[in-house]
Amino acid sequence: MALDSIITEVRQARDELAKRFNYDLRAIIQDTRERQAAGGRKVVTRPPSPSQLLQQPEPAL
Repeated sequence: MALDSIITEVRQARDELAKRFNYDLRAIIQDTRERQAAGGRKVVTRPPSPSQLLQQPEPAL
């Protein structure tokens, strides 16, 4: 199967980002949140879907 040039480009960008943060997911997420905050755009958090609500554990009594 031939590689799609867009998929190749996205994978390359993903790998460059991961390398920049030494493959540390927490550092990548922190950087993303900082860039979102600095961007000045409103970040919307959606409420959980009904299926996500069903997957949450019961609170301990």
